[in-house]
Amino acid sequence: MDTFPTSLLLALILVSAISFADDVKSLPVWSRLSIHTIAAMLLATNLFLDTHNWLFVIITALVIIWITNLYNFMDGSDGLAGGMAVIGFSFYGIAALLNGDINFAIISFSITASALAFLRFNFYPAKIFMGDSGSISLGFLAASLGLLGWKNNIWSLWLPLLIFSPFIADATVTFIKRLFQGKKIWQAHNEHYYQRLIKCGLGHRNTALSAYVLMLMVGSTAILSARFEFAQQTLISCMWGIAYLVIMHAFDRYQSHHNR
Repeated sequence: MDTFPTSLLLALILVSAISFADDVKSLPVWSRLSIHTIAAMLLATNLFLDTHNWLFVIITALVIIWITNLYNFMDGSDGLAGGMAVIGFSFYGIAALLNGDINFAIISFSITASALAFLRFNFYPAKIFMGDSGSISLGFLAASLGLLGWKNNIWSLWLPLLIFSPFIADATVTFIKRLFQGKKIWQAHNEHYYQRLIKCGLGHRNTALSAYVLMLMVGSTAILSARFEFAQQTLISCMWGIAYLVIMHAFDRYQSHHNR
């Protein structure tokens, strides 16, 4: 398997192009999701159809679409998405180096360097913003490189999920809550936990810094547990999942009490 297969490059071009078009002139949700679906199916088919069935390929494509879009959902505070890219792809690079895959590490650290240069001007108070073309592309790369690293036996599937779990947990729980509340899930909103922290007085700077600490903690956990058995990695990941749910529930109760 190539370190950076042609299908990944073509799929990345597709999602980047439609996202740039959306930045220039707002496009309907269906048009963006259609391109995201084509790109995700292109990549998932190329990576896994030779070893797995169509059901697995479709589920993988759906995961790619979700990770791609949740990264965009989380790009709503100065320095947050940019910092996640710096930290997340750095851990990808470290994991690849520890496994002896230099080419994969170079690709990951190249993305890290680009994100770090961007973050220099995106941290609060931000002077530039990544837009959909930046956040969607980074989300697609986070998902696709995570799957590619698993495909190439660089890491287990838990490692990328754990590294990017702060974004995954916030976006997924918020999405599910809005779905059960009967809200229009495709509309923009400010109900993510990081947005609520900002409104509670933590501010953009402190919210980003707090997120960086969390990202470093879960990323370090992912790297340190990479040599463990799969069952142990699963247990560690579940413990982090429980911690997220407990923290989010406590924050919900805190806000509910203080908003009375």
